[in-house]
Amino acid sequence: MIALCLAPGVGRASADVVLLNVEGAIGPATMDYVRRGLEDAQQRAAVAAVLQLDTPGGLDNAMRGIVRQILASSVPVICYVAPSGARAASAGTYILYASHIAAMAPGTNVGAATPVQLGGRGGLPKPDIAGKDGDAPDKPPVGDTMSNKMTNDAAAYLRSLAQLRGRNAQWAEKAVRESVSVPAEEALELDVIDLVAASVAELLEAVDGRRVTLQGSDVLLATKAAEVVVIDPDWRTRLLSVIADPNIAYILILLGIYGVIFEFYNPGFVFPGVAGAISLVLALFALQVLPVNYAGLALLVLGIVFMVAEVFVQSFGVLGIGGLVAFVIGSVLLIDTQAAGYGVSPSLIITFSLVTGAFLLGVIGMAVKARQRPVVSGREQMIGASATVLDDFEGEGRIHVHGETWQAAGSVPMKRGQTVRITGVDGLKLRVEPQQED
Repeated sequence: MIALCLAPGVGRASADVVLLNVEGAIGPATMDYVRRGLEDAQQRAAVAAVLQLDTPGGLDNAMRGIVRQILASSVPVICYVAPSGARAASAGTYILYASHIAAMAPGTNVGAATPVQLGGRGGLPKPDIAGKDGDAPDKPPVGDTMSNKMTNDAAAYLRSLAQLRGRNAQWAEKAVRESVSVPAEEALELDVIDLVAASVAELLEAVDGRRVTLQGSDVLLATKAAEVVVIDPDWRTRLLSVIADPNIAYILILLGIYGVIFEFYNPGFVFPGVAGAISLVLALFALQVLPVNYAGLALLVLGIVFMVAEVFVQSFGVLGIGGLVAFVIGSVLLIDTQAAGYGVSPSLIITFSLVTGAFLLGVIGMAVKARQRPVVSGREQMIGASATVLDDFEGEGRIHVHGETWQAAGSVPMKRGQTVRITGVDGLKLRVEPQQED
């Protein structure tokens, strides 16, 4: 047996067990939280770190990042699926297998580790198609190569973790290829986990005195009398968790684009431009850590540009309708995964599409009404209007029209007070003729 190494700056080994609560979809914020929690446990020279897990799955990159952190940890990691009713599905299965000790509470389940292909298709390979004699396929199914590669990679990855920790590798592969899931008691019988415990206190008492392999050496756990230190997510992790939510990222993108466009067309308001710029920066940060389909993002932006252009270009609704279609398609394609807990909510897409469509219809309606109204200003409005002669003149003189005094020219003499009709506009001079009385 060897003693745990003390972290830099720690004068003595503590009797602490660090508890991290990992709940919800596995994503960048979860990975950051686990990394910081394990670093804290190392600095405390804690006897162990407990990941209390309840997840439907999540992003593959984030899951692999957490697994790497567990494998590189200088503190034993105990993954505990709890409380009752919790699950370690999909990505959670890999994290459970990677941990030095795997435990579950009664009434929990683990499994369904089949990868979900980016772009929306499941990772399960299609069944073989029988050949002409019905005994073997003539050739592999066409178009299923990527799905098979993903499944084989995931199966090999989980099987390697099982072999590393001495757990059931056959069931691990079955969880990937057949997406099976089992409850806690059956998982214990199948050697998928190490024990079942009803609480954290019972868990720590049960693992006390067990040996685990930590970075190639055997370590004896002394957790029975350890003090449990709960580490909650800090403000940075909470902010990242909010921003990295696909629905929030989607809203930030739209607010940013609309705010900047509004500021461009209404200079001087300042607030829309500032709020839009901040929203865009936060959205770009979220897109950096999310599996984004950039074709979807391009369609989203293009749709908004088309709808804005509809206000300024007489396309009779073509730009607006095309923009709305591009907006909806781009919104659906924006997040390029079907991983559990990740994706833009269809109700949110429908809501924003309806609001944008209603705005578009309102703008088109106002434009149509404006075109149907009589002209009240400009050159067209002046022609045909009646005016009053201010002074007698022959050739050129002054007239009064619409509350303004204009220079006028006529081909016949005009008398003061005479009513004339405007027949044309030459720059700042009006052409007039006597108005015929009815």
